Amino acid sequence: MIIDSQFKPATGLKNPHIQTLLPMLLRRKKLHGYIEQMFELKDGDFLDLLWTGKPASGQAIVVVFHGLEGDISSPYASGIMSAIKKRGWVGLLMHFRGCSGRLNRLARSYHSGETGDAKELLNFLANQYPESPVAAAGYSLGGNMLLKLQAELAENSVFKAVVSVCAPLELNNCALRMDQGFSKIYQRHLLKSLKKNTAIKAEMHNFKQLINLDHNRIKHLNNFREFDDALTAPLHGFRDVDDYYSQSSARQYLHKIKKPTLVIQAKDDPFMSSELLPEADELSFSTQLELSEHGGHVGFVGGNILQPFFWLESRIPEYFSQFI
Repeated sequence: MIIDSQFKPATGLKNPHIQTLLPMLLRRKKLHGYIEQMFELKDGDFLDLLWTGKPASGQAIVVVFHGLEGDISSPYASGIMSAIKKRGWVGLLMHFRGCSGRLNRLARSYHSGETGDAKELLNFLANQYPESPVAAAGYSLGGNMLLKLQAELAENSVFKAVVSVCAPLELNNCALRMDQGFSKIYQRHLLKSLKKNTAIKAEMHNFKQLINLDHNRIKHLNNFREFDDALTAPLHGFRDVDDYYSQSSARQYLHKIKKPTLVIQAKDDPFMSSELLPEADELSFSTQLELSEHGGHVGFVGGNILQPFFWLESRIPEYFSQFI
């Protein structure tokens, strides 16, 4: 089912780039008051988790998956964690490998289609908090991963409901879009962070020998396709960038989802083109695609410049409240 979003952009601020950038300019980031947990993975690596509190028996848990190079300081992450806590639920942010400010132990990292780490976390939650209903929200890369995960788990999903926001449902589409016009600025910013961490890990794990990637080559990676072809694909077992994008893009899996799922997308998202938006017949009976004319990339700022309203922090809990 495809539905029209009720989101209305802030007065005079509907431009997609303004919507994308406003949260970073307007938000006061809550970086303290969380319970930290280092979660050990079976392969010897770890994830850094942040909890809004310790769950009581039966208290709902909402897992949050951030976007590319995101962390708790990302405005959408700290914002939704606060909104979750206000609802009386417990928020749990899963930092992807190496995203918490601490480099992960292994050479490998995270990517748009990597669902294994989240599955390990879900098994932990099921064993540790068997009485607690669990939901999840994923943003951008985290949204794509979450939708793929929800499809893989199908009727066995432990999630009572999930929400995806601005997911890059076709990764090649997004990579090409990010290499055009003003969107190149976003790409440059994200690549700078990725390349910085890659340079450090290249020394730690001898990437030159492992995947034929040295500092000079890292320096000259100029877009996402080049980066994913040189690093993400070979480091995580894909033949090349096209194989990685093909296997990891969530659009092709949406029909396999069996549990309540809301997919929120903005038609003017500068990280992707509208061609990646699925048709109604691509969605399972339990999946709703909510389309907004405006919102930018994980923006969705309503109200006005003096009194901004961060719509996602209302819409996501509203959806979850039907199920947890």
